[in-house]
Formats: sequence, structure tokens, C-alpha cells
Amino acid sequence: MGKLALAAKITHVPSMYLSELPGKHHGCREAAIEGHRVIGRRCRELGVDTIVVLDVHWLVNAGYHVNCNAHFKGIYTSNELPHFIKDMAYEYRGNPVLGRLVAKTATERGVFTRAHEVDSLELEYGTLVPMRYMNADQRFKVISIAAWCDWHKLEDSGRFGAALGEAIENSDCTVAVLASGSLSHRFNDNGSPEQAIHEISREFFRQVDLRVVELWKRGDFKTFIAMLPEYAELCRVEGDMHDTAMLLGLLGWDAYDKPVEVITDYFASSGTGQINAIFPLP
Repeated sequence: MGKLALAAKITHVPSMYLSELPGKHHGCREAAIEGHRVIGRRCRELGVDTIVVLDVHWLVNAGYHVNCNAHFKGIYTSNELPHFIKDMAYEYRGNPVLGRLVAKTATERGVFTRAHEVDSLELEYGTLVPMRYMNADQRFKVISIAAWCDWHKLEDSGRFGAALGEAIENSDCTVAVLASGSLSHRFNDNGSPEQAIHEISREFFRQVDLRVVELWKRGDFKTFIAMLPEYAELCRVEGDMHDTAMLLGLLGWDAYDKPVEVITDYFASSGTGQINAIFPLP
């Protein structure tokens, strides 16, 4: 029997990579990077062998999709922000067996899902950024799941998350699942001053984000799920928050009631709202 060992909502802002480089932004995201390192250490302590990343930077228009190559290796430059992430080398092992089982289980539960083992299907930076800080030693196998689901229902993503949990239980793996995406996600307008890298784009978004974090800290996911569709729309949440819907489906949907453990406090990044938080298992 497999085991879900850890679940978390995490940031993947590209300024984390920029934070490593010499220059005026050096060290600007050290708190977020350290949050990833903490989660990586927790995974090691819990005996995790595979990390599943629900990646809102992987856009899909139909169905659900799992990237479960046996091996990932490349040099990545962001098409979106090439001045933030350029020539970032990566190499990780994959877990095709678990990836195929996830797709099979979800499809059998009525959520059609494809598993892909295609060398040219590259990882997106919603997976690559956290793996850089959590998995630099390549200890963990990696599976990436598309969570920018533009034409999907949040409830279906919750059902997918439940199927993911079932697949993990029926595997021989010890797994961490990471919902990789922001809270509010309205970027700064073009031409904003460079110091806006540390600001929110609208005060309304900050205030709603802070209310969401408060609900999470209280474990009031019944209220959060009731407001999720409007929150995703009005605050332009990244990927419509399908990553978090998958995570909560994994954990019990609106029956989940565990107060989250905030690892990196809420912060603004280039107009968006970000956090690292561990969701205690039911």
C-alpha cells in the first residue's frame, strides 16, 4: 500500500531564481526559497520517494494530463519571463508507473486523464522552480500534472484529486503532493517601476488573499470552497486555482478541516499574492 505523506500549497515565482543571481535582486526571495527547503526536509524526514506537482503553468484545454517520463533533463528558459529565468539546468527521475496509475484511476472514476511519456514534453517552471530547491540532489522522483485547466470545472478537479489519492494508496510509493500556484494573480501593468516586484497590483486582491489565508489557518475549508469560484474569477487566481481544487479533492474537499501550517508568510510578487503552506493530512 502506498502513502500520502505530505500535502502543500506552494509558490513558484520566477524571482526565486533571480534571487540567486548577482545584482540588485540578489536574496530578494530568500524567505520563499527557505520555505521550499523546509518542505524538502520534511519530505526527507517522512520517507517520501515521489513528489507530484500540480502545475498551473502547464496549460491544457481538454481532459487531464500527467507528465510521467522516466527521466527529465534539460536547460530551461521561461518564454513568459526570459529575463527572470534563463538557461536553468535541471535533471530529475520520473515515476511512470505511478503516473500511469493516476491516469487509469481518474479515468475509471469518470475524469478522463492521459498519461504521457514523451521526451519532448518538457516540464514547466511551476514544477522546475520548486524542484530546484526541494530536490537538488535528485532524491525524489517527479511527476507533473497539468493544473492550468482553462475549460474545466473546479468540481472535476476536486474529483481528480480524490482519484489521485486513491492511486497513491494503491501504489507502492510514499508521496508528497504540491499545489504549485499563486493566490491572486493579477500582474503589474507593463511599465510599472521595477520596485513593484515586491508589491500587489490591487489592494482589493491583497485583502481577499489575506481573508483566504485566515480561513485556511482556521481550517474553514467549507467556507473557502463555497467562495472559490468567485475568488478565482474576481482575483484572477492563477490557473483558476485548479491546483488547489485538486489538492482539496485529495484531502476530502469541503469536509477537510485541518488548520494549515504557514511555512512562508504571505507576500506580494510582481503584483501577485504568494504563500508556502503545508496542509496537514486528515
